[in-house]
Amino acid sequence: MAVQINEGIRRLFQLPELILQSGNRLSEAVLAYETFGTLNTAKDNAILVCHALTGDSHASGSEDGPGWWDGLMGSGKALDTDRYFVICANVLGGCYGSTGPATLDPETGKPYAMNFPTVTIRDMVQAQYHLVKSFGIAKLRSVLGGSMGGMQAFEWGVTYPDMLETLIPIASCGRFSTMGIAYNNVMRQAILNDPDWNDGEYYGKTFPEKGLNLARRIGMITYRSFSLYEERFGRSMVPTADPYAMDSEYQVERYLSYQGEKLVSRFDANSYLFLMKAMDLHDISIGRGDYGETLAQIQAKTLMIGIDSDFLFPASELKQDADFLQRMGKPAVYRELNSIHGHDAFLIEFEQMNEWIKQFLEEGKV
Repeated sequence: MAVQINEGIRRLFQLPELILQSGNRLSEAVLAYETFGTLNTAKDNAILVCHALTGDSHASGSEDGPGWWDGLMGSGKALDTDRYFVICANVLGGCYGSTGPATLDPETGKPYAMNFPTVTIRDMVQAQYHLVKSFGIAKLRSVLGGSMGGMQAFEWGVTYPDMLETLIPIASCGRFSTMGIAYNNVMRQAILNDPDWNDGEYYGKTFPEKGLNLARRIGMITYRSFSLYEERFGRSMVPTADPYAMDSEYQVERYLSYQGEKLVSRFDANSYLFLMKAMDLHDISIGRGDYGETLAQIQAKTLMIGIDSDFLFPASELKQDADFLQRMGKPAVYRELNSIHGHDAFLIEFEQMNEWIKQFLEEGKV
């Protein structure tokens, strides 16, 4: 029987052996997770929050510091912790406590590195399912998340349709686009071409800082919008004695450098590779037949939120899925954020999202 291991605010959940989508098996794996609020006696007030590519289980603030979704979580907010019991787990393959490539392989005693099995969004959801069931929860009030978190929400809606009352994918998709795969390819090559990556065997050696830094810079370009970069930075340069020198920088370059350095200080390069691969492989219809028929398996009331300036996850994709569900007689609604912030608006535009999500959860209207 899987057990929960207390570790302060973050806890570790011992998973049973997992048979992955690839057919490989993963044993002795754990999920790092946190909970917020209180599970009621009926166990019918639970919500699962799924994080994006470089996120973790710390969705809401505590003595451990601010959370990445504080704008939506807390007393009186959409994810009201006075009312709901919110669960957030670091994904399988991550590097914030859950089993991933940096974890010691129980068979060798060394980090898995690139011997870690390829995990998919479906595998992440299977692991979360075991965690949720360990609380005795039969049905979740909602599953929601943005970006890669929204991919997990889609997969939950199809894999465990009877377990969800509502479903809220934000700035995401039911299957990753060709353009998204293209961007991931370039980020992947940035890491693989760093000599310090050393085929993933860099643990205890020199970390591939340059490769991960460059990958993050590329990612940050896709997460924001043309208008935002123009408004925030324009063509302003960093003060320099000689603007014509090759090492002179524009403010936007300095910003990208800062973002790259910040990620290098907190994330594992191999995890970045494995999680990007999971995104590439994301398609709810794999092994299930036609995409539309698969989408129609969703039974939960669904709120899909797109972002008008998001070119990594075009809003039109979510709108098409919501329209399809509506034509199939499913309870689905689409809302679109008007934002200058691009894809990252799901981490910024809290006023509008709070209104939509709070009403949806409280009234169940679509």
